[in-house]
Amino acid sequence: MNDLAQSPHATWTPNGETGPKVTEIAVIDAVATVYDPEIPVNIYELGLIYAIDIDDAGKVKVEMTLTAPACPSAQELPEQVREAVMAVPGVADCEVETVWDPPWDPSRMSEEARLQLNMY
Repeated sequence: MNDLAQSPHATWTPNGETGPKVTEIAVIDAVATVYDPEIPVNIYELGLIYAIDIDDAGKVKVEMTLTAPACPSAQELPEQVREAVMAVPGVADCEVETVWDPPWDPSRMSEEARLQLNMY
């Protein structure tokens, strides 16, 4: 794939300029700005994001979970994810779905998250 196809910026076509293309990297970067208030690691590194789907129209669907069903942030974290994704240039809409299967466990955390939490 060429560099132009990876560009999040608007491009010109024979039909005129198109809007910025939403990339998975841009969505991940946005999601990584959201932190669980009880754990000093972003929710992406915690492994709470299960799937990111982006369609050609700029609609994004995020499947995420929480560390526990009784998580006190169950209402606010999905909304924070939605707001972060909506701020990505080119995103037309964002749906965040909270899923419980498979259940989250610490093995989903990135190596960086484990180091930050001293969980080797």
